[in-house]
Amino acid sequence: MNRQGGEIHEECGVFGIFGVPDAANLVYYGLHALQHRGQEGCGIVACGEDGTLRRIKGQGLVTEVFDEDKLGSLPGSMAIGHVRYSTTGASTIENVQPFLFHHNTGDFALAHNGNLVNSSQLRRYLEDNGSLFQSSSDSEILAHLIRKDTQDRKKPRIIAIKAALNMIEGAFAFLILTSHRIYACRDKHGLRPLSLGRIGENGYVVSSETCAFDVMGAEFIRDIEPGEIVTIDRQGVRSSFYSDFRHHFMCAMEYIYFSRPDSDIEGCNVHNFRKLSGKLLFREQPADADIVVGVPDSSLSAAMGYAEAAGLPYEMGLVKNKYIGRTFIQPSQEMREKGVKMKMSAVKTVVGGKRVVLIDDSLVRGTTSKRIVSMLRDAGASEVHLRLASPPITRPCFYGVDISTYDELICAHKSQEEVRKILGADSLAFLSEEALFEAGRRSELCLACFNGHYPTYLYQSIEEANKDGKF
Repeated sequence: MNRQGGEIHEECGVFGIFGVPDAANLVYYGLHALQHRGQEGCGIVACGEDGTLRRIKGQGLVTEVFDEDKLGSLPGSMAIGHVRYSTTGASTIENVQPFLFHHNTGDFALAHNGNLVNSSQLRRYLEDNGSLFQSSSDSEILAHLIRKDTQDRKKPRIIAIKAALNMIEGAFAFLILTSHRIYACRDKHGLRPLSLGRIGENGYVVSSETCAFDVMGAEFIRDIEPGEIVTIDRQGVRSSFYSDFRHHFMCAMEYIYFSRPDSDIEGCNVHNFRKLSGKLLFREQPADADIVVGVPDSSLSAAMGYAEAAGLPYEMGLVKNKYIGRTFIQPSQEMREKGVKMKMSAVKTVVGGKRVVLIDDSLVRGTTSKRIVSMLRDAGASEVHLRLASPPITRPCFYGVDISTYDELICAHKSQEEVRKILGADSLAFLSEEALFEAGRRSELCLACFNGHYPTYLYQSIEEANKDGKF
């Protein structure tokens, strides 16, 4: 979760189509719907009728990388795509996905959302055994593991995929495209979302979020289960599992921040989750105020819920400039800080003379929150009470969200009162962990960035991660 300039950063998004003419065109629209999950680069690999895999990728937004001519050069009824924010690996064209690999047992392409926590060990093992890496991305590791185990042409590729998945540890949603089929794979902990849909008579869609289905009129079938491999080909859809160890430790930040409000994740609508969390936030942390203002865009649902529960007016006290990209995509701290100033403004006639409850989704570095509190005061707000629709983020994340050190986290070593003073708010309060389970009506979530309880075996405690030199 990389909040450069104070904002949480999305991970990546994957999207795949099978059994639809000009599949690359639909992948384009699917990636556009997932653009919020990654804005540094994108790519599409399509399989033509002759079985040839063709790829186009580039740095920038989907609309910047692709045009009609480029999409026309990607024929075929199968395609996968990817939107990227760099978590492991630098922001270079070599690391933009999908990756395309040529092998004597058949070419294949791969797209990945998430992060592998044992990537350094696996990379060392593979390089010692002759593998040559094209990128610094951990996503390429799976491809080398698959290739390593597919030397026997008679062995079905899914056997190699299962063997490879059992060697990697971390959070992932993988799409693998071959000349005949698409494999959709989800990590056994259930940390990253992946959904299956139907389009047309014989077409299927796989997406990081269900919001991409609506763009093309696809029908949601179901979520792909943790530890599951869904195979899609001319025979239809088949399911198998590579692990008997399976949990639904969905990353809580998918609900709190990452996903679009019109997406459904494991049976729970994101907007409804956020709105209920806002109501629970008022129940736990009320404030004596005149109006409720949400920080655009991911905090608006929680602000609506808070205002409804409090019986206070929900006002548009902050306006976002939609033509300014989120501050996290800026490469330098100076540019990020300028981005915070350019992207949002306070509405003076709305907040002037008012006691404001400011609702934000989470607090990471604090840069943006401090700026917004100051902005509201400059606009005439008499009081600013900051309420966060999540617990304090006190631990790094290793699962595809780019917070890797304590130093980045304002709540890691400071008391709540110290943080309040730094931000300049009249009061500061957070949502409880228990409320997140209640909002999602579920018993399992990954809350590692809040409490340090990591679901994977490498980092099951903050002490273990510290021993590995991660902090």
